[in-house]
Amino acid sequence: MTTHIITATSAPALGDIRQAGAGDWVVVRRSATERKDFAKCWEAAGVAFRRGARVSVINLEGN
Repeated sequence: MTTHIITATSAPALGDIRQAGAGDWVVVRRSATERKDFAKCWEAAGVAFRRGARVSVINLEGN
């Protein structure tokens, strides 16, 4: 199981997010919407979701 966290200042490689599948978790923090490449990150999270990964949008920042 791998957890991928997307924030305003950091994100895994888009290919790593797209490869996520069953048992993996993609966490999109609210601040991620500030990224210039947010649309690409969001698309990658959608691919992961279709592959069976858990995708969560978290409204709170922090650990």
